[in-house]
Amino acid sequence: MCRSIKTLRRPGEAATTGELEAAARQYVRKLSGFREPSARNRDAFDAAIAEVAAASRRLVESIGVDVEVGPERWVGRDGTIHIAGAAPAASGRARA
Repeated sequence: MCRSIKTLRRPGEAATTGELEAAARQYVRKLSGFREPSARNRDAFDAAIAEVAAASRRLVESIGVDVEVGPERWVGRDGTIHIAGAAPAASGRARA
């Protein structure tokens, strides 16, 4: 198994539409060999992501996992839950 593939859904929690799209994008990038498609291939790339996301949704729903509308989120190595597009939490101590 490829070590660079990260788990995008946590066990015991509902999947989000953002997580399904992120997983589909990761798969299409890996399969195509391109991080971003050329302008000429953009439509095919986007269509493949949509198809893989739809198949992924059918899979997780068929194994009893709920799917919620929401952003991509993941758990960091330190246990922090991150949400795509959200500003990072402030770190350090508050200053007086």
